[in-house]
Amino acid sequence: MRIAVDASAIIAVIADEPEKARLIELTKEAVIVAPPSIKWEVGNAFSAMLKKARINLEQAIEAIEIYQEISLEIIEINLKDAIQLAGKYNIYAYDTYILQCAIEQDTPLISLDKNLIDIAIKEGVQVIEV
Repeated sequence: MRIAVDASAIIAVIADEPEKARLIELTKEAVIVAPPSIKWEVGNAFSAMLKKARINLEQAIEAIEIYQEISLEIIEINLKDAIQLAGKYNIYAYDTYILQCAIEQDTPLISLDKNLIDIAIKEGVQVIEV
């Protein structure tokens, strides 16, 4: 099975959030797909945690090293279609990139972002409940 996984789910696993065990269980036999932007979004999330002093530099670097060990299939997406979704729902492009990935690959989506989940459902994307 192939599953589109957004940054919120990846970060939850790396940061040892309460959802970690369930996310691993749901994806352990799956091929994880994501758009190329995923690495920048993950990097941005950990730099924001660093800036807000939620983690230190050593922890941020360790988090990125863990991210780099995750087996991901990077999928190019149709940027124009993704931006159309951004306009349709007034959301950030990063959210539409993962949504567009799920649409184009006809895969279910795992996310912890309630707004993204609601939009995915409106767009006919299957969502795997965490």
